[in-house]
Amino acid sequence: MKGYIKLRKRAWDILESELSDRLLYHDISHTKDVLRVCNQYIRRQGISGYNAKLLRLAALLHDIGFTVAYADHEEKSVEIATQLMRECGFHKADISVVSGLIMATKIPQQPKTKLEKIICDSDLDYLGRKDFYPISRRLYKEFLAFSIVSNEQEWNQVQLKFLETHTYHTSFARENRQPVKEQHLKVIKSMVSLPT
Repeated sequence: MKGYIKLRKRAWDILESELSDRLLYHDISHTKDVLRVCNQYIRRQGISGYNAKLLRLAALLHDIGFTVAYADHEEKSVEIATQLMRECGFHKADISVVSGLIMATKIPQQPKTKLEKIICDSDLDYLGRKDFYPISRRLYKEFLAFSIVSNEQEWNQVQLKFLETHTYHTSFARENRQPVKEQHLKVIKSMVSLPT
């Protein structure tokens, strides 16, 4: 795939230099985590080299829009991805696939293809992992920094609603992440129902 290495380097350079310090969750470590989980799906499901590269690029680029805007960052990510992919000589069909993968991560997630389901579950893999609490704490601090929530009680309400409406899309995540996510949901429900 022509331009793949060049594009990866340019994307990492942008993410490392242009993400705001206020992004305590949507930082470079989140992108690395999503890429790591995508690689696990690639190995687990034996995804072909070509599709694997498109999935990796989408994982790398899915939050690059945060370098220019917080709201509608997926659309901004698609704009940046399209520009970078054109500059690196990618075909329209490849740009279309990567754009679709990025937009699939928009909440509420509605993936249609196998690769879209993988990137969606990779993006929110942490919801069903043991490191859920430290990661969600970073998201809480980011939401405070961007005035999305104003206190912990409000955050717990947001988190409760999100966990209740979220669904995993791959059989792996349903079997291996959903049960742990349900445990986290119970804890947050009990926190929300506590008297203030």
